[in-house]
Amino acid sequence: MATEAQPPAGKGPQTGNILEVLLVFLRLGLTSFGGPIAHLGYFRDELVVRRKWLDEQAYAELVGLCQFLPGPASSQVSFSIGLMRAGYGGALAAWIGFTFPSAVALVLFAYGAGALDGPVGQGLVHGLKLVAVAIVAQAVWLMARTLCPDRERASIAVVSALVILFSSSSAAQIGAIALGGAAGLWLCRHAPPVPPRPIRIPVTRSAGLLALIAFFGLLIGLPLVDVMTSSPRVSLFDAFFRSGALVFGGGHVVLPLLSEAIVTPGWVSESAFLAGYGAAQAMPGPLFTFAAYLGTVATIGPRGIAGAMLGLIGIFLPGILILLGTLPFWDTFRQRRGAQAAMSGVNAAVVGLLAAALYDPVWTGSVTSIGDFGIALAGFVLLTAWRAPPLAVVVFSALAGIAMALAH
Repeated sequence: MATEAQPPAGKGPQTGNILEVLLVFLRLGLTSFGGPIAHLGYFRDELVVRRKWLDEQAYAELVGLCQFLPGPASSQVSFSIGLMRAGYGGALAAWIGFTFPSAVALVLFAYGAGALDGPVGQGLVHGLKLVAVAIVAQAVWLMARTLCPDRERASIAVVSALVILFSSSSAAQIGAIALGGAAGLWLCRHAPPVPPRPIRIPVTRSAGLLALIAFFGLLIGLPLVDVMTSSPRVSLFDAFFRSGALVFGGGHVVLPLLSEAIVTPGWVSESAFLAGYGAAQAMPGPLFTFAAYLGTVATIGPRGIAGAMLGLIGIFLPGILILLGTLPFWDTFRQRRGAQAAMSGVNAAVVGLLAAALYDPVWTGSVTSIGDFGIALAGFVLLTAWRAPPLAVVVFSALAGIAMALAH
């Protein structure tokens, strides 16, 4: 593929400057509502159509790569485009600009959530929790249609959901994803291969290897350091890093991973977790900024602003490292039919993982009455049939929650 004035890997003059990248992605971070798929539409309109930073083919290939990898796809796309435009400084500027608006808003919500006393405040929080039911149900529905179109992958999704629902092990999510990859390698190996097209971004092979070493070193080493030091900061950072490292298939998949890592140990209550997740739906930018809220309210670690920064860095870092580590080797790897088959199984497994999370903790922690079910059902229909923007569904659910609280 070719991009506008693109240099060879790691060489030549940059095609833009860091401030330019920061301002463009700050604007996108303030206005990109609607979730990861919508974000990719915003990026295409702003960076391909309007600014012509890269062409249609280059953009499509970049999106395909980021959707293949674990991590938040829209954030990885923004990081990659910043990297292509202005090197590593541009990549950091793109991440800051796209991430910080919603992160700041969620930290402010975390500080103000405790003041929501009385029926109005309680109804608002409960309405935000019901948003999660509609949003996650929509994600399961759409992902199942795309990622489980045949009986083999549908079966992988069901088994994955059962593993999560009937297991009390903290490693259940990891096991379900690994099982899905193994099953995909066996059941999906006869699927027609996807014809690969080349993609080039300025990252050298040595830099890619260092990023992969850092990724796996942190993934394996952080739990060991946690056991040896018993440091609350290490425990919290490990929980966020592990969650970010295992997210395949979109931002909503991080919900069950974070619930297991943060709620199960008792660091954040289930009620606060779901209220924050509902608030995150109203924000522009990546859903992963939910980690800023959790880091702020967690009962361990630094809490407050420092906890928010720990959460943000912990959850985004693995996706960035695996992206940098994969870029130099992507063309060779994705031509292998076995890799494509395994990823088909992994994608099906995450549908099951998300379906299990829809039941517990999302449904069990939110729907306690007929009225709750009605609000969640209306939100789901608004999203799927009426194609209402998520922000509108957040406002509807919040107002409905307040109305129910006042009626009682």
